Amino acid sequence: FDVRTTGAVVRDLAHRWQLVLERPGCAVRPSPGVWSPLEYACHVRDVLLVFTQRLGMMLTQVNPRFANWDQDATAVADRYWEQNPAAVAAQVDEAARTLAQLWSEVREDEWTRKGTRSDGAEFTVASLGVYLLHELRHHLADVS
Repeated sequence: FDVRTTGAVVRDLAHRWQLVLERPGCAVRPSPGVWSPLEYACHVRDVLLVFTQRLGMMLTQVNPRFANWDQDATAVADRYWEQNPAAVAAQVDEAARTLAQLWSEVREDEWTRKGTRSDGAEFTVASLGVYLLHELRHHLADVS
């Protein structure tokens, strides 16, 4: 994977999420305890926002430490299951455009900049991009 294409891949995957949110019944859970496509899309929107913040920190600070993000608590607090699919689609699109633009501005000498997650996991800008794309693709598979 050429990490320099991260921005373009983010835009492509965001488009696929738009299609997921257009499906009839996207707010219906396939089984108890399994998120609906809408809930996964809310999570993806929030992943995009968190990664925008983290990438921005990595590009402007020396080895920043990222605040903990409790994904499950966010889902409950934000009531993912009650959100409007059309609104979430617009939010995913906007978050993806912002993050894709930030990825497209990464200079060659910045791909090795580091950041550390609250659990001690270290990332470079490049490995953060790979992790992001894994998340976006993985959750598309969850709703396929």
